Amino acid sequence: MSGDDRYYITDVPPETPEPQGQPEPWTVTTVVGKRLPRIDGYERVSGTAVYTSDVILPGMLYAATLRSPHAHAVVKKLDTSAAEKMPGVAAILTPSSPGADIPWYTTRSGALSRLLDTTCRYEGDEIAVVAAETPYQAWDAVKALAVEYQTLPFVADEEDALKAEAPLVHKGGNRVAEPTKYSRGDVDAGFAQADFVVEETYRTGCEIHSPTEAHVSVAKWDGSRLTVWDSTQGVYAVQSGLAQALKLPISHVRVIGHYMGGGFGAKLGLSKHTVAAALLARTTGRPVKYHLTREEAFLAVGNRPANTMTLKAGVKKDGTITAIQMTVVGSGGAYPGGGVGSVDWLARELYTCANVKTELQDVYINAGQARAFRAPGHPQSAWAVEQMMDQLAEKIGMDPVDFRVRNAPAVSQARNNQPYSTAGLKACLEEGAKKFGWAEARKRAAGDGPIRRGVGVAAGQWQGGAGGPPATIVVKVFADGSANLNMGAADLGTGTKTVMSMVLSEELGIPLEKIQVEWADTGTTQYATPSGGSKTVPTESPAVRAAALDVKQQLLALGAEQLKLTPQDVAWRNGEIVATADPAKKVALTALDALRRRGLVVGVGYRGPNPAGVVISPFGAHFAEVEVNTRTGEVKILRFVAAQDSGRPLNELTYENQVHGGLTMG
Repeated sequence: MSGDDRYYITDVPPETPEPQGQPEPWTVTTVVGKRLPRIDGYERVSGTAVYTSDVILPGMLYAATLRSPHAHAVVKKLDTSAAEKMPGVAAILTPSSPGADIPWYTTRSGALSRLLDTTCRYEGDEIAVVAAETPYQAWDAVKALAVEYQTLPFVADEEDALKAEAPLVHKGGNRVAEPTKYSRGDVDAGFAQADFVVEETYRTGCEIHSPTEAHVSVAKWDGSRLTVWDSTQGVYAVQSGLAQALKLPISHVRVIGHYMGGGFGAKLGLSKHTVAAALLARTTGRPVKYHLTREEAFLAVGNRPANTMTLKAGVKKDGTITAIQMTVVGSGGAYPGGGVGSVDWLARELYTCANVKTELQDVYINAGQARAFRAPGHPQSAWAVEQMMDQLAEKIGMDPVDFRVRNAPAVSQARNNQPYSTAGLKACLEEGAKKFGWAEARKRAAGDGPIRRGVGVAAGQWQGGAGGPPATIVVKVFADGSANLNMGAADLGTGTKTVMSMVLSEELGIPLEKIQVEWADTGTTQYATPSGGSKTVPTESPAVRAAALDVKQQLLALGAEQLKLTPQDVAWRNGEIVATADPAKKVALTALDALRRRGLVVGVGYRGPNPAGVVISPFGAHFAEVEVNTRTGEVKILRFVAAQDSGRPLNELTYENQVHGGLTMG
């Protein structure tokens, strides 16, 4: 959650009107920055909030999927006759059904699969979908589908996939594309200058998002118009994806994504189960609900992919890093999924180094597709880079914190050496070390028994986080002094609605309890990009403030007219229009005659550009003291300090929640 003077990026799409100048950042606030509970907290904890999982429509059917039990196989025969006769079964979609041939996982050379396919490239690949009166009847029918498989050789390790004898996941080979390369300076010369050179290989495992609410969609047709309730991070992304898949005008698709139980990146776009629910609803003429099981979520809707990273670095005795070279092999699974995207970012950017060279190879393996997962690529990158920094510091006998501080950058080396907007990494390291008591903790003995103690530090950066256009917000202020805030962004459970209401309250002085939020509904709210990448608050909140300012200018004009003054002669103070020359001469918002006649005032706000010439990225440095049982491998975290440079937290309580969630989940 960045400060409001750090919200802007360089380009505004031509369809987005550019605001006439940006307001000055608030210097004193009464609402923003406070520790406030969620405005929808009661609904969430009392069970009255309606999640997509809770949606039940009259006549609704339930869907279940036949998934491949094999890592690589071809369906030679699929017999649905027994399943069709089972109680409650309303429809079965197979690879030969109308609509099941929708291209999926499209690349420049064409689609690699279809919505339902007879070639299965990972355990969990979709083959057929059943709709029935109850979830149990649907699953029973899936079990009754008779399938004859021809199993094929498979490869499940990214490095094995590169071997000449490796089974092919796709006919074109196991390389997704040519390696992605980055280079600056001369790494060979840099290694020659080093007093010490260290080379290590690091590996991370596959991790699953596993949000509290699994993926779920409900589809309902009204003639040629489709309404979908979806647990999604981006209703407009799902809307456009459905329109394209089903060959519908975008205006004929409405997607509603109100309360949701987390996403972590797995719900940023359209998934197969949503399209399948829509097809089954069209086939049966009844609403269809498709709620993935936890097992299905583990198999088929994304993961943080494993990576093998070989890192070589050179250092001088004075602590100067002379060269960094990184080679990465990773996989997004059986289909393109960003297996190595941004995995080299911290090698390029986190520490000052004139000579850097990276090469990333993405390969296909017989596994489920990867998806964005909390700073895609960066946790893997930090795992390798931060261990390497410790090894380099140890080689030259320098404190790990001092070593990092010495090499903390002031400019973005991978982005034309533009300066960072904040002190960033250096401040996090220095302030975090003080809070943790790093110097004293380093002196404490580890112990000589099976239980040993130790301390560690690791730093990081997210290459995004600045937000940017487009974002459109509509604010309505009513004659009774209440307000409506209309936005298309999702609230994943991260408090987006609360923060946006706080911004509106700060600008107009309207109490939070008088603000109603409409959100995440393509039929009723404004366009918004998917909520992810730490960009929702810095993208949407400036547009909220702009809409509030639009309303304020209109109300000032109405108040000036009633006071028989010009708009230049009045000011806004605590919900009142006050004459600047005579503060006793004023009119309250609720006493505006023109507003009573009109009923409401509508303001529209757009997201403006970020300042040119600076780079906006959040940094962090984390410190831990742990206890390790050297016999059992058990690790206990005794103390943990997280120092974050994120700009201005708009809600201190929500901000702390986000930090706690990030450090526990990774």
